[in-house]
Amino acid sequence: MIIAVDGPSSAGKGTLARSLAEYFDFAFLDTGLIYRALGQKCLELNIALEEEDRILFQAQSLKAEDLETPNLRTERVADMASKVSALPEVRKALLDFQRRFAYSPPQGKKGAVLDGRDIGTVICPQAPLKIFITADVETRARRRFKELQEKQFDVIYEAVLEDLNKRDARDRNRDHAPLKPAEDAYVLDTSRLSRSEVFEKVIEHILSKGFVKADQPRVFNIRNTTNN
Repeated sequence: MIIAVDGPSSAGKGTLARSLAEYFDFAFLDTGLIYRALGQKCLELNIALEEEDRILFQAQSLKAEDLETPNLRTERVADMASKVSALPEVRKALLDFQRRFAYSPPQGKKGAVLDGRDIGTVICPQAPLKIFITADVETRARRRFKELQEKQFDVIYEAVLEDLNKRDARDRNRDHAPLKPAEDAYVLDTSRLSRSEVFEKVIEHILSKGFVKADQPRVFNIRNTTNN
């Protein structure tokens, strides 16, 4: 069983994907961390975007432990990750990494939840469950701004909003694997929904597809706060 969760930055897909993985006892992969880890390596080694051969070498050399590198959530790393992810050869190099995780989940898990931007369209187009989480850019900027403030980063809301707009444009307009819902994806706008409401709506959708028995116990606690 593979659950693909796609969507733009700060739409709430990470929280949802982790919750689904916990609920079903599936393996979880935040595929964005793969590109962030690569972006971090490029920054550390002062690799310019024009040096595609060097970037590709780092992509091919990436290991699972690189996803545990500190500071992968900074805006600088996120911006670099968005840029290197637009390179077709880089995405191709990291394709196998993601598919191996999806089709052969670690620790003997019976399924996997992958969170990204092209899981349902490129990485696992045959996934039986595809979820696309979205929200208006102002709502997403407020969420990201609050998250960074809580982590003690010195940020300006207007700069966060501008960065999200730029990232959205890059993700949606790139030639290879642009950000968009799969044709058979369940699309959910989370702008006015709490985390628990998002979770319940998606679980209801999954139940409606018959992948979980209706009489299966559904005991799960998720922090009931808004996604703003």
